[in-house]
Amino acid sequence: MSVPACDLLLRRGKILWQNAPAEIADIAIDQGQIVAIAPQLNHAAQLELDLQEQIVSPPFVESHIHLDSALTVGEPRWNQTGTLFEGIEIWRERKQNLTIEDVKQRAIETLKQQAMQGVLFVRSHADVSEKNLVALKGLLEVRDLVKDWMTLQVVAFPQDGIYGSPDNEALMEEALKLGVDVVGGIPHYELTREDGVRSIDRIFELAQQYDRLIDVHCDEIDDDQSRFLEVIVANAIRSGMGSRVTASHTTAFHSYNNAYAFKLMGFLQRTSVNFIANPLINITLQGRTDTYPKRRGVTRVKELWQQGQNVSLGHDCICDPWYSLGTGNMLDVASMALHVCQMTGTEEMNACYNMVTWHGAKTLHVEDQYGIEVGKPANLIVLEADSRYDAIRRRAAVRYVISRGKLLSITEPARSHWKGEA
Repeated sequence: MSVPACDLLLRRGKILWQNAPAEIADIAIDQGQIVAIAPQLNHAAQLELDLQEQIVSPPFVESHIHLDSALTVGEPRWNQTGTLFEGIEIWRERKQNLTIEDVKQRAIETLKQQAMQGVLFVRSHADVSEKNLVALKGLLEVRDLVKDWMTLQVVAFPQDGIYGSPDNEALMEEALKLGVDVVGGIPHYELTREDGVRSIDRIFELAQQYDRLIDVHCDEIDDDQSRFLEVIVANAIRSGMGSRVTASHTTAFHSYNNAYAFKLMGFLQRTSVNFIANPLINITLQGRTDTYPKRRGVTRVKELWQQGQNVSLGHDCICDPWYSLGTGNMLDVASMALHVCQMTGTEEMNACYNMVTWHGAKTLHVEDQYGIEVGKPANLIVLEADSRYDAIRRRAAVRYVISRGKLLSITEPARSHWKGEA
């Protein structure tokens, strides 16, 4: 009997399943796909790795980031107030000097940094409020350049509002014609409440016309009267788009009185709108006008998760005018979420890990490419940990990153040796 051949054989990995206990197994990978999973395989492999019962997980998913502004911190100046609105003003200055090469260089550097930490699926917003669409064109080129090792979705994001200037609505449609994956918006930054509602209506029209997903920066403000989420939910119910719609940030949800919030939660049960929270950035930006008590400003992650809504997590920013920190490590994001949202129960911590993996894949609509299953593309990571909890607690190193069946990166974790007395 001949021995089956494969390109890569992973031995003794502790495979994380979304809804079942982890198990020790071998994984055979050939021609970019997972071809076998079993307690013990006898495949002959070109490369064999003994994982020593370390975690094997689907890759991390970055659900929300702005690659066009990544790595621009301090250009042209630092955000001294730490507010969303000073960040917008600084970016308005910085983007006057954007070039396609500038955008590409910073975006690819950021994506490589993320990939080495296990991120292989990314949704990035691209500012389309400038007439030359430089940020968008740069990221569309990046999407093509990295396609062999990274899945990148690009969102047409009108940073200054669809109706913030006479040209922005036309620029949005031009972005769709150029091939963006997702229609974005920012209704709370439109000039009036009426413009905000109109912008959401237009977003749904464009998404249906061009057959695109929707991801809206929604109610990213401490104002408890910012209530555009209800408009998104109403449009989702009426259009039937449901799971193709994502509401990002929704930080005003943190400030709503409970009577209104519970009513809104009831409406949400009628649709499958996705939510993205960005705990690192929103715990930093929100509550800036408060004295004490000071609001946390992160949406109601725990309550949405408990209700069964799909919630995923993102960085939002890495070293830019809104957030001067960040490395691309999704375990940092998951850790901040479980702290800020007080999700420290065992199942709650597991859920925070799932929010940067399976839930993110559902938000991005890439479930057909995602997961450790025979026949699926071989996209997976190996962490120096034995559980989700252990990975988050220690920010476990991602030892191996396998993308499209190829070994993309190897990390040798630091080793400490005790030299003192007992």
